[in-house]
Amino acid sequence: MSEKLDKHILGNGMVILGEPMEAVRSVAFGFMLPSGAARLPDGCGGAGNVISDWIFRGAGKRDKRELVEALDGLGLHRSSGVGSSYIMIGAALEADNLEPALELYADIILKPRLEKEQFELSRELAIQALLGLDDDPRGKVGLKLREQFYPQPLGKNPFGNENELNKLTAEKAGQIINHSFKPGQMIFSVAGKYDFDRVYRQLENLFGDNTRNGLQEVTPGQKGEQYVHEQHDGAQVHIGVMTATVPVSNKDYYDARTAVSVLSGGMSARLFTEVREKRGLCYAIGAQYHSLKEMAGIGCYAGTTPEKAQETLDVVLREFNRLTEGISKEEIETAKVKLKSTLIMESESSSSRAGGIASDYYLLGRVRLLSEIKEKIEERTVDSVLNFLKNNSFRDFTIVTIGPRDIKVRDKI
Repeated sequence: MSEKLDKHILGNGMVILGEPMEAVRSVAFGFMLPSGAARLPDGCGGAGNVISDWIFRGAGKRDKRELVEALDGLGLHRSSGVGSSYIMIGAALEADNLEPALELYADIILKPRLEKEQFELSRELAIQALLGLDDDPRGKVGLKLREQFYPQPLGKNPFGNENELNKLTAEKAGQIINHSFKPGQMIFSVAGKYDFDRVYRQLENLFGDNTRNGLQEVTPGQKGEQYVHEQHDGAQVHIGVMTATVPVSNKDYYDARTAVSVLSGGMSARLFTEVREKRGLCYAIGAQYHSLKEMAGIGCYAGTTPEKAQETLDVVLREFNRLTEGISKEEIETAKVKLKSTLIMESESSSSRAGGIASDYYLLGRVRLLSEIKEKIEERTVDSVLNFLKNNSFRDFTIVTIGPRDIKVRDKI
């Protein structure tokens, strides 16, 4: 099947991207709105989560109930999320309902009612989501890890903190929306069954004012501490480890991804084998690549007991460093199969593709074809990955633990 990418930029700078999928009858779309955690004013931590709910509580001529009924009437499967730079809102639905859905989302973005009573409800939900992290220590350790690893404000926790959420006002949240919900700063993406000419013309009518708004880049500041422990009584210790690597835009990106897959690309990968299977140190272990536009890292999670926590950390760090000592051809081939399998599964989801092409454009300034990604993965070899590791050895680990007692961390890891 031939691949095709659609692109159109409105006069105000709004980017419109599309990837048709011949085998589906559905469509997915998303709007990237530059109100992510790193772009929020000081003292407004968590405002992104409040805003992403508040704007759906009435827009244009519809109050909350009428808007919900209109969205439900189109069979929308809504999605939303708050990242470092952007709030992402979108939906998947039957292709025939795309046009009225975009009309509704234009009202939600450009004409939200922003009623104060509804703001209080949205803020309360955001506080509950934040407090709910105490019941999800694995998720919480990942958020705290990125908060320490990335220079502020890039690593800000999108859930914020309770004190700042309690002080957030409807007026301040409204100012953030008015400042950042500018069409010229948005990226729109669509994937599935659609008519691109109709889509971009409709968006031009809905969003195409003549005002160009340049996007102010975030200036990275100081990194957090090398080791942070949060006391939590319980029978488990949750360990997060992160170290720097190359971002998506770097020529060695695919070697970095392959190296991560050798570490944590399935039950035969090194972390699972060495930490869990051979030594029985933990009940859960895994590593993932994570990239912002400015920088990237490899994050690892391990869940274990207090008695085994120290050895678990030591073995995890040893496995990171042992990669430079040698990788077999079989490990590289297995890692590549895993990466391609993930790529194929994502390519079959219109929602994943809509999110992927928007992310590509933000991170790279262009969209990669799936065939290009597959080809780059295929080109990885033992030599290419080892050369990458030689020039980008893992060091300066950031570590976060949550549990009944802390872990000893060497001065230089």
